[in-house]
Amino acid sequence: MIAAQDLHTESQFPQEAESQLSSDTDFEDPDSKNARTGRGTAAKKGKKAVGDKAKGGGAGRGSGLNWMNGHHQENGMENMSLFEVVKMGKSATQSVVDDWIEAYKHDRDSALLELINFFIQCSGCKGAVSGEMFRHMQNSEIIRKMTEEFDEDSGDYPLTLSGPQWKKFRISFSDFISVLVRQCQYSIIYDEYMMDTVISLLTGLSDSQVRAFRHTSTLAAMKLMTALVNVALNLSINMDNTQRQYEAERNKVIAKRANDRLELLLQKRKELQENQDEIENMMNAIFKGVFVHRYRDAIAEIRAICIEEIGVWMKLYSDAFLNDSYLKYVGWTLHDKQGEVRLKCLTSLQGLYYNREISTRLELFTSRFKDRIVSMTLDKEYDVAVQAIKLLTLVLQSSDDVLTAEDCESVYHLVYSAHRPIAVSAGEFLFKKLFSHRGPEEEGLPRRGRQSLNGSLIKTTVFFFLESELHEHGAYLVDSLWECASELLKDWETMISLLLDEPMPGEEPLTDRQETALVEIMLCAIRQACECHPPVGRGTGKRVLTAKEKKTQLDDRTRITEMFAVALPLLLAKYCVDIDKVTNLLQIPKYFDLDIYTTGRLEKHLDALLRQIWEVLDKHTDTEVLEACSTTYHYLCNEEFTIFNRVDIARSQLLDELVDKYNRLLEDFLQEGEEPDEDDAYQVLSTLKKISAFHNAHDLSTWDLFTSNYRLLNTGLQNGDMPEQIVVHAMQCTHYIILWHLAKVSDSSSVKGDMVTLRKQMRAFCLMCQRYINSINTAVKEQAFTILCDLLLIFSHQIMSSGREQLESLVYMPDSSLQAELLNFILDQVFIDQDDDSNSTDGQQEDEATKIEALHKRRNLLAAYCKLIIYNVVEMNTGADIFKQYMRYYSDYGDIIKETMSKTRQIDKIQYAKTLILSLQKLFNDMLSELGFNIDRSSSAFCGIKELARRFSLTFGLDQLKTREAIAMLHKDGIEFAFKEPSPQGEGGPALNLAFLDILSEFSSKLIRQDKRTVHMYLERFMTFQMALQREDCWLPLISYRNSLQAGGDDDTMSVISGISSRGSTVRSKKSKAAAASKRKMPEEENSCSSSDSVWINREQNVQTPVMMHSPHPTSTVLRDPKKMRPEDSYTASFTMPGEQHPHQPVPPQQTPHHQHQAAIDYNTQVTWMLTQRQQAEARQQQERISMHYAKMRNHMQQAIRRGSGLMEDDEEPIVEDVMMSSEDRLEDINEGMDFDTMDIDLPASKNRRERTELKPDYFDPSSIMDDSVLNVSMF
Repeated sequence: MIAAQDLHTESQFPQEAESQLSSDTDFEDPDSKNARTGRGTAAKKGKKAVGDKAKGGGAGRGSGLNWMNGHHQENGMENMSLFEVVKMGKSATQSVVDDWIEAYKHDRDSALLELINFFIQCSGCKGAVSGEMFRHMQNSEIIRKMTEEFDEDSGDYPLTLSGPQWKKFRISFSDFISVLVRQCQYSIIYDEYMMDTVISLLTGLSDSQVRAFRHTSTLAAMKLMTALVNVALNLSINMDNTQRQYEAERNKVIAKRANDRLELLLQKRKELQENQDEIENMMNAIFKGVFVHRYRDAIAEIRAICIEEIGVWMKLYSDAFLNDSYLKYVGWTLHDKQGEVRLKCLTSLQGLYYNREISTRLELFTSRFKDRIVSMTLDKEYDVAVQAIKLLTLVLQSSDDVLTAEDCESVYHLVYSAHRPIAVSAGEFLFKKLFSHRGPEEEGLPRRGRQSLNGSLIKTTVFFFLESELHEHGAYLVDSLWECASELLKDWETMISLLLDEPMPGEEPLTDRQETALVEIMLCAIRQACECHPPVGRGTGKRVLTAKEKKTQLDDRTRITEMFAVALPLLLAKYCVDIDKVTNLLQIPKYFDLDIYTTGRLEKHLDALLRQIWEVLDKHTDTEVLEACSTTYHYLCNEEFTIFNRVDIARSQLLDELVDKYNRLLEDFLQEGEEPDEDDAYQVLSTLKKISAFHNAHDLSTWDLFTSNYRLLNTGLQNGDMPEQIVVHAMQCTHYIILWHLAKVSDSSSVKGDMVTLRKQMRAFCLMCQRYINSINTAVKEQAFTILCDLLLIFSHQIMSSGREQLESLVYMPDSSLQAELLNFILDQVFIDQDDDSNSTDGQQEDEATKIEALHKRRNLLAAYCKLIIYNVVEMNTGADIFKQYMRYYSDYGDIIKETMSKTRQIDKIQYAKTLILSLQKLFNDMLSELGFNIDRSSSAFCGIKELARRFSLTFGLDQLKTREAIAMLHKDGIEFAFKEPSPQGEGGPALNLAFLDILSEFSSKLIRQDKRTVHMYLERFMTFQMALQREDCWLPLISYRNSLQAGGDDDTMSVISGISSRGSTVRSKKSKAAAASKRKMPEEENSCSSSDSVWINREQNVQTPVMMHSPHPTSTVLRDPKKMRPEDSYTASFTMPGEQHPHQPVPPQQTPHHQHQAAIDYNTQVTWMLTQRQQAEARQQQERISMHYAKMRNHMQQAIRRGSGLMEDDEEPIVEDVMMSSEDRLEDINEGMDFDTMDIDLPASKNRRERTELKPDYFDPSSIMDDSVLNVSMF
């Protein structure tokens, strides 16, 4: 063996690319020779006595603790264990390992025991291996003992703990193992004792059912394997060097040949070969004992460790590991279900494909797993998708022929992804594929200009942009390419040359569509260079630029200004009539540094630019072009720059000409007695559009345009033949006039007369818009509605906020007629089906784009009205007609309505609840008018209202105390509505709206217990004695609603009218005393939850109620102890006669006690007789009722169970109530067949339970880890 005396001065491991390896080592064991455990050998050599190791500390050593000499003693850490020293990380790993090696040389049993306990403690185990255990117990017995002493109270262990200390510990732990092997590589690892013991221990721990043992030992074993791979690589290099030296010496002539040197080289090669065989046995033991089992472990972190390390092995020692026998594990794991593992696979492969020499040996692997890698570009984990694209980029660099056109196209479209890292990676792939290849004919091309190489690449970019049929967003393409092709995209000189210069002979010129695309890409590149942030939808916001980035930004802006200040007028002159090109070109000046016009003596180019803008404005009437001109003037008219006077004069001249022309045309257009022709209307419209576009960005108060516009609008109302576009733009221009006037008077120095003028103009214009809402033209109506909503919001009470009380006279609140008109407009124009929309052009069916545009317009209209509700401009109850459409138009306006409901709930919960119940009442009335009085509660219309009520109830959240008053008020209004209209069947029949109680029961679960009793008492005020005895279908809503109020209550005397579960009866009977106490406290509790509008809760105390106050307990349908209550007591205690006075009311003088007593006797006799008759009738009709109503009552009981039980009960079981059956056995039979629609709540398991669930037998279930696509395919 080759041993080094000085471990500190040995050469480090060679880097991966320092030498050429010629041998191909096979790690398979043909002789079936396994790694030696070293126990027998060690026994022969003998062991020194080892003292018992204290718990948590190091083992007893022959020389005490002086194994930590030198560095550790100097720092006061001589009493620390190896685990504590590594965990603290204060000492250099090299020093720690050197101290351990010294201790090993002195007493290897004690040092090895310390190392074993180091691995045990790194797993988080509180136990320790004693010397006695180390001498007399096998590894399996030691592991079993440590498992018993493992602390299961916590599932955390060092490798999973968070915090900087434990992250550093993981690194120190891995470094310790690597340095240990490196320092022992010349002697100790070949002693057939230390390595065999450690490998045997780690193999046993890696097969443990305890996750902490398995995870820690796998990491240790994989790092140990990596260190051994380095040793093997070092041995391989030494063997090659020795072999070359031997061959060189042997090839010498005999006279010069040194035989003794040949013998030394042969002996050295033999020793190196023996050492390499030893290392191979160790690596085989780790690979077969740990990796093969743990790469498919149930824990993703363990699988990721294995895949990460095998990638390192293949990269370090490719001659031995870069073959199909090892690559297949990485290929299979590409199908892992956990993104963490898939990510490690891709990063491992990137390290291989990055090396061109290695990548050429991956052709078979690439062909087998290429499709899987391409599909991973669409992985649901963004990080995995990014790394997959980067891997394909490396594959593309290694060979152009591997990826097909279809493979590349699947990556190309990702440059338009909203996730920026994916888009940037795809942009790099696109750049490598299309732009990085240069032919020999391109070498001598100029650096700039039309004939340059960049000119060809820019054309390629344009072609790609046009071929992207799914996307037309140049900003996203530019952002994707910016990091890898910014130099190309900043070559604006070449872009200008392509647009202005004539093509060379034989050169194919750009088409009009290609020129348009080039202008858009050029604008996007300018924006990206000046703003330095991605487009909308990519990135969370603007990041802080570094000093270097700021300097680059300023330099780019200067270049842009100097270049386009000269070229932009020429470009506008060439493309003056092209709408798309001109619109994009006019956005370039806002990125100029305007000082350069003066410092660079470019004033003549500024004049040329202003002339071209005037020319464009004169030739175009398109709104986008006009707004671009207005925006450009607004940016150039900046008082901070010296060019302001020059631009301001040009702007004033332009506006003077436009306003004079408009007034002149308007006079001719509005002359009485003359019919305006189309040319006059076109001239008025085009001029008005230009003025309106400029008024949006510039204050035109100097020119009094309100009078002219108001006159135009008034004439349109009187005559009714005004062209719609003229009216639309006149209203828009007048709207701008009002807003600019408001901005002027908001200044504290404004004149009082200006405010009076503004108030008159604003109110007159609002009345004008109100009249135009009823126009027959849709575009006019929509414009009038939008502007009116904006003005109402601006001039609402909000205008006085932020210390602007002086504007109080401008507040304008809509009257009831205006509110009604606005609401009717929304109902008529917004809540319509697509087929009913009359905006189709020329009567033809609208295409998809037109439908989307129409929907977008309707959404804006609805949002404008909902803002009026939110800001309390209109009454909140007007939102009832909006809220009732929530289910029907959920896909179109669900988000808007939901947000409106959320805001209104925050403003006023009680009014919000009233609005919800009002919307349900409106829907119920609509259903009655459509279907008639006989309501089928299984109809789609009724079920739709009930589902809407369920959705409404969810908006109140889980905190019942915060919504207590609102929910109580909602039930009050619902009950009053249900009994508001008399029965259409005459006296004794159900009320017309009684079915509404079934809808109202959806809100019962939101009531707290006290309020359920109060609402139940309020309900009984509207009930008669006969109602409680009814069992027909038409009375089921009342029964259902009463049951929903009784579920979860504490009062044992409440009416049940049904059989209840024995468990529920027992619980209730136990709480009778508490219920009585709560009844005594009920008035105070009710007062605490009542608002000024909820005094109805306590009216039972002072209002005569000639109806039942408590429901009776028929003995045939209630499961209770007959000794507790007699039927007579129940009835007499619960009811008052119609002629009987309330206890709190004075007795009239003409009524005597004798009359009262006689009435009571007659009533008791009547009740007894009625009870007997009822019991007999029930006995005769019981079977008939069961067969008739079984199906309906099963559905009803499911709903009652789901919604009736109080959510806050913690000590009661749900009470199942069956209003049709008196047999408890039959009730249980029904329950067995019921599919309870309840929510499963997963409570977090205790840590002990969680740990036990993880300690499952370590059997491999491929379907739980990998996709099905890999389970039935072979590797090669």
